[in-house]
Amino acid sequence: MPSGEDTTAVQVLLAEYDRIKEEQKSRIGFRDNLLYVTLAAMVAVVVAVGQTRNSVFLLTLPAISFILGWTYFVNDVKIRAIGQYVQSALVPRLSELTQSRFEAFGWEIAHRSDVRYLQRRTIQCLVDLAAFVLMPLTALAAYWLSGPSLTFLLLAVSLLETSAVVLLAFEIILHTARLGRIPGFRAPRRTSRRTPPVAPLPRAGIGGRT
Repeated sequence: MPSGEDTTAVQVLLAEYDRIKEEQKSRIGFRDNLLYVTLAAMVAVVVAVGQTRNSVFLLTLPAISFILGWTYFVNDVKIRAIGQYVQSALVPRLSELTQSRFEAFGWEIAHRSDVRYLQRRTIQCLVDLAAFVLMPLTALAAYWLSGPSLTFLLLAVSLLETSAVVLLAFEIILHTARLGRIPGFRAPRRTSRRTPPVAPLPRAGIGGRT
């Protein structure tokens, strides 16, 4: 059984777990709300362009999408980092202190153990790219085709916004691709039934003996 010092250490680790899970919970709520804020900003820009007939308002959409998208991305990275920390640091230390083979906080891995997890993450990546990359690029393309309002300064601004949006897209895709290399996480494999190997027939020895 663990000693008194070990029991105190376990309580400290459990308290740390509670604190970081609270941070993770708040970050998840904040991150998810950013999608709705981005959609609302898109609607506001489209309404402004429709009412004023001024295509310059289209340049506000990439800037807003990049700021909100980058904040969304940073929070998602922190959320994943908390899960990795629990599995790579807290679980081994708890197992060592309690001298138990039972793996604590199994939900951190269990919810990613089904065969559709990577498929869901891929779909979520496409949703993020549509919200924070596709729509801003569409607004930029519409502005470039607007004609009269296109000036050298605004063209430079639009090219800068394009670079920022492309950078965000690269970071989102790279972050999703890193999922298979998370410490302690193995991508689930589909099980398939295989025919058991057939034992080879014994060969006849010299003189017909086996």
